[in-house]
Amino acid sequence: MAKAATSKPTPRIGAADLPAPAEGGNFALSSLQQNFEKDRRFKADEAQLLSFYEQMLLIRRFEEKAGQLYGLGLIGGFCHLYIGQEAVAIGLQSAATPGKDSVITGYRDHGHMLAYGIDPNLIMAELTGRAAGISHGKGGSMHMFSTEHKFYGGHGIVGAQVSLGGGLAFAHKYNEDGGLCIAYYGDGAANQGQVYETMNMASLWNLPIVFVVENNGYAMGTAVGRSSAETEFYRRGTAFRIPGMKVNGMDVLEVRAAAEVAFAHVRAGNGPVLMECNTYRYRGHSMSDPAKYRTREEVQGVRETSDPIERAKADLMALGVNEDKLKDLDKSIRARVAEAADFAEKSPLPEPGELYTDVLVGEY
Repeated sequence: MAKAATSKPTPRIGAADLPAPAEGGNFALSSLQQNFEKDRRFKADEAQLLSFYEQMLLIRRFEEKAGQLYGLGLIGGFCHLYIGQEAVAIGLQSAATPGKDSVITGYRDHGHMLAYGIDPNLIMAELTGRAAGISHGKGGSMHMFSTEHKFYGGHGIVGAQVSLGGGLAFAHKYNEDGGLCIAYYGDGAANQGQVYETMNMASLWNLPIVFVVENNGYAMGTAVGRSSAETEFYRRGTAFRIPGMKVNGMDVLEVRAAAEVAFAHVRAGNGPVLMECNTYRYRGHSMSDPAKYRTREEVQGVRETSDPIERAKADLMALGVNEDKLKDLDKSIRARVAEAADFAEKSPLPEPGELYTDVLVGEY
């Protein structure tokens, strides 16, 4: 008669049997924030601050004109304006090296292109679907690229640009070109799984990338507190040993100061940084969004107390810059934007054959 099978006791695993923790366990993930807190505002001279002001004003006037053209039916599809968030792109990209550092973002991308010095004529022509556009009229508002400027879009899939940014950072490291990638995404994309897969790999491979959360508080129309269990997005890199920074995204000098700290860390070969820039968009998520999830009083309150352009203007006047000089600058920028709109309206539409170009990288 066969003996009954006896169950073997489950082996007990003690601490000695566990794998050793990775090196660097004493690294302070708050160290960058602490360094930043020592001097939160960049010490810009008059010329630098005037340049920041001019670039932010260009974005503001350009986006206002784009809104007008959309209302006239000259811009089709979706159109997401950057009005209110100008300090984020200017503060960060003014610290980047054009032609060396790469930039990638979501579909609210016009401001980031202007911040990298790309011709407003080409951007406006792309918005209106013209052959002279930077993507030959085929990308429109959400899908603009310029490999010459190392600007890689403009992406319509929420959060997808973060994974692609990881690839750009990998290329910088592989090619040993000394560049870094600025990968922007919004609070709405912050709950996408691919974002965290990319953070994990970026940390494992020590990639030169700065993840930038442009937290405007409402994503597509849902308040952050209703959609995110952790609303302090700069903390979300902790699981991957990525240091975080929390920045006032409505102050261009604060964003620039944070960029100096983050970029120095990354360029020194220390791996990625996660930066949260708290900002605010004055318009709806897109031109078709009536933004009924917030009050007009709330928007007006932010405009009156926290507007990034007005803040920079006050700083300039404190440095002794005459207000008439700033008014003249605004006039010249309005004229430049009007010129871009005129260029776009007079440019021809793409030829039908353009449908078949740029489908493949090479010819086969």
